[in-house]
Amino acid sequence: MSEPIIAQQFWIQSPGHGEIVQATLGAACEGDVLVAARYSGISRGTESLVFRGDVPSSLYADMRAPFQEGEFPGPVKYGYSSVGDVIEGPAEWRGRSVFCLFPHQDRYRVPIAAVTPLPADVPAPRAVLAANMETAVNVAWDAGPSVGDRVVVVGAGVVGLLVAWLFRHMAGIDLTVVDLNPARAEVADALGLSCVTEPPVDTDADLVVHASGQPEGLVTALSVAGVEATIVEASWYGTRQVRLPLGERFHARRLTLRSSQVGRLSPTRVPRWTHGRRLALALDLLRADELDVLISGESRFDELPAVMASLAEEPGDTLCHRIRYG
Repeated sequence: MSEPIIAQQFWIQSPGHGEIVQATLGAACEGDVLVAARYSGISRGTESLVFRGDVPSSLYADMRAPFQEGEFPGPVKYGYSSVGDVIEGPAEWRGRSVFCLFPHQDRYRVPIAAVTPLPADVPAPRAVLAANMETAVNVAWDAGPSVGDRVVVVGAGVVGLLVAWLFRHMAGIDLTVVDLNPARAEVADALGLSCVTEPPVDTDADLVVHASGQPEGLVTALSVAGVEATIVEASWYGTRQVRLPLGERFHARRLTLRSSQVGRLSPTRVPRWTHGRRLALALDLLRADELDVLISGESRFDELPAVMASLAEEPGDTLCHRIRYG
């Protein structure tokens, strides 16, 4: 009989307090693979809200991650960006590098259907961006830009920059990224994007994407939208209340405010796409070497409790923070 496998797991024990704990993995089922994690990525916006206990009770069911354990606000094991190598399973899977929507944990068993092989030319350290890229793809689908559109992306975090990077490849798009942090300009430039701290005067955008995570950013998004334009809201605020000046341009310009959330496929893709196909596309898009600029730091797994506490309170210039195992 084989020895039981002891896994190291990151749990939010209570709002603002995380710990790494040990757990014994259950027996393997037919069709399972055992993955040894190499990296995981922190989804700074959502995971910070979860860490602080800011998930509204009305969304406890909707906000469950695929392999979450425990319940909000805690104790809860939460996360969804893990990259590792298959070390047990069917012969054709052993040794393959894979992505899985799994919390921060050094070893885990999942069904084969839950892992997606990395393309040969996508390095494992970059693949932690897959969940963010999947979100950006969904936002782009929901936004539906057209050739020649004047587009503004408000918020140069990871998702905002990935959305803008996708738009950049469309013919004729007049694209501006807006972020109050001047340090974002250098990152944007590495992605072939222009980032300013204030939107140009009289922008009159055809399409606006808001991804700053701050209510003030959404106010800016409303202010730059042209007549009959659409604003796609990609931010999530948790328990925070958002006040908007809907008595100003919103009605006069007949604006449309539309939410985008990665948990559901864009309605325009539902007849033909699955979540698995979308994730495979996200990984394929990560072939671009310039996307490495979105990884702003790296820490060891044993440092994760302190790292999460710091990011939840003072994120600073952090984009994607990567966790290293082993």
